[in-house]
Amino acid sequence: MNRPAVFITGAAAGIGRATALYFAARDYHVGAYDIDEVGLTRLAAEVDGRGGSLRTGVLDVTSAAQWAQRLTEFHAEVGRLDILVNNAGILRAGPFESVDLSTHRAIVEVNLVGMLTGTHCAFPYLRDTPGAQVVNLCSASAIYGQAELASYGATKAAVKSLTEALDLEWERHDIRVIAIWPLFVATAMVAGMETGTTKSLGVRLTADDVAAGIWDVTRKRSRLPRVHYEIGAQAKVLATVAKYAPNWVVRTANKYFSGS
Repeated sequence: MNRPAVFITGAAAGIGRATALYFAARDYHVGAYDIDEVGLTRLAAEVDGRGGSLRTGVLDVTSAAQWAQRLTEFHAEVGRLDILVNNAGILRAGPFESVDLSTHRAIVEVNLVGMLTGTHCAFPYLRDTPGAQVVNLCSASAIYGQAELASYGATKAAVKSLTEALDLEWERHDIRVIAIWPLFVATAMVAGMETGTTKSLGVRLTADDVAAGIWDVTRKRSRLPRVHYEIGAQAKVLATVAKYAPNWVVRTANKYFSGS
C-alpha cells in the first residue's frame, strides 16, 4: 500500500507502453489498460521479467462503466492513485472533407470524451491520495490548428483547456493537473502517415523520450504552478513562437510547415 501507483491508458503500445515500463522500473505499482489484450499480455510478461509490479485490464476509454470497474479493481488492490496518465488516443490524417464523419466523431470520443470520462471517474481516488496528479497527453498540434489534422488538433486544444480548468478547480483537493506536449512521436499512430508537417518537421521523438518526460515533470513541484510541459526542442520552439508572436505570424508559419 505504500508503493506509489500510476494508472495508464493506451498502455499496450507506444507512449503508454513506454511509460508503463518506465514507472514499473522505478518501483511504481502500474495499472496498464487498453483495448488491445495481446499487447497488454506482452507488456505484462516484460514487466514481470524485470521484477516490476503490474496489473492489466481491458479498457475502452469511451465507456464510463469500464472506467468505473477498472479503477475500482486497481484501487482495491493498491489502495491509492498517485498518478493518472490519460494517454489513450487515436489519430487519422487527411483533408477534412475526405475523412469520414464517423472517423471524426471517433477521434473526439476517444481523445476528448474518453479523457473527460476517465478523469471524472478517477476523482474520488485522486482526492483521497495526497499529492495526486493527472497527466493529460496533449500535442503540439494544439498550438495552432493543423491542416490535415483538424479533428485531432481540435481535441487536443480541448484537452488543453480542460487541463487548465481542472488544475484550478482541483488545487483545493491537492490534485495537480498537467499537460504534456510532444510533437510527432515515432509510434504506430504515425507510422505511414504523411502530412505537410510530418514531411517538413519530421518525426524526431521516441516513445521513450515522452515516457522520460512524464517521469521528470511528475517529480517537479514548484512554488510557481506550471500546467504545460513541451517535450522536445521543436515543441518548445513552436510553443514559444506561438506565445509571443502575432497571430498572423503563427498562421503563416503553420501554413508554411503544412504546405497549405
